[in-house]
Amino acid sequence: MISNYHTHSRHCDGRGELREYVDYALSKGFKALGFSGHAPVPFPNNFSIKDDDYLNYCNEVRALKAEYAGRIDIRLGLEIDYIPGLLEDFTPLVEQGGLDYTIGSVHLIPNPNDVSELRHLSATAKGDERQQIPYHLWFIDGPRQETYDNGLHHIFGDDIRAGVRAYFHQQNAMIEQNRPTIVGHPDKIVMHNRERYFSCADRWYRDLLFETLQLISETGCICELNTRGLYKGRHTDYYPSKEAVRFMDTLGIPLLVSTDAHQPSDLDRWEGAFDFLAEIGYRNIVCTI
Repeated sequence: MISNYHTHSRHCDGRGELREYVDYALSKGFKALGFSGHAPVPFPNNFSIKDDDYLNYCNEVRALKAEYAGRIDIRLGLEIDYIPGLLEDFTPLVEQGGLDYTIGSVHLIPNPNDVSELRHLSATAKGDERQQIPYHLWFIDGPRQETYDNGLHHIFGDDIRAGVRAYFHQQNAMIEQNRPTIVGHPDKIVMHNRERYFSCADRWYRDLLFETLQLISETGCICELNTRGLYKGRHTDYYPSKEAVRFMDTLGIPLLVSTDAHQPSDLDRWEGAFDFLAEIGYRNIVCTI
C-alpha cells in the first residue's frame, strides 16, 4: 500500500501544481495521496499558504479528490504550526477548510518568557508592522544554518538547553491541546545542530525527546517517519532517529512513513525507510489515514 500524506505544492513553499503530484503518484502505483500545505500564519513569510489562497487550496484538493475517485484516494490536509501566542488552536483552520487530517509541527519557537509580548504584537500589529513578529521567534528549519544560529543567539542567548527544552515543551502543548492526526518530524530541532551545540546521545536531550514520544503514545496520535533530511543532505538520520523509532516500537506508536515532498519527484524518496522498519520488525505501520 503505497501512500504519502506529507506534501507541499506551489500553494506554499513547494513546487508544482497539485495535479502534477497526483499524476506522479499514479505513475508510481500510489493508492493514496494527502496534501498538507503549510497553514497560514499571522505574519508575512515565504513558506505558508496565504490567507486569501487557503480556500482555493482546499477547493482544488476537493475537486481532484472527486475527479480521481476510484483511481487514488486523495485527502485534504494541512501542516499546522503550533506557535504560542500566535497560532494555538487548530480548530478554526480545520473547520474553515473542512480538512480530512492535520499534521501538527513546530518550526518557530518563542522564548516562553516572551509569549505574552508576542500575543500583544499579534493582536495589535497590522500590515507591514507584522514584519516585527518573526524576530521574536527562533526558526529552526529552512535551508540556512545561520538562521538557526542567529535565532538561538537572539531568542535564547545561546542557551541551547533552554531552546531545545522550549521546543519539546511547545510540541507537548500542541499534542495535548490539538491532538493532530499526525505529529510531524518530532526531533526536527537536530537538523541545523549537526552535533555542534549538543549530542543526540546526551541524556538531557534523550529524556526530552522520549517524554514527547511517551505523550504521542498516550494520546494515540500517529507519528511520521520523515525522510526529507536524508535525501536533502541536511541530516544523517530520519526524523525521528532510528534510535527513537526503536523506542516508539516498544510503545506501540502508529508510524507513517512520509517524504515531506516539495516537488512531485520527492514523493517516493523513501531512503530505505521500509527496509529499516522491516529489519527491526516495527509492529504498527500505518499506510492510510
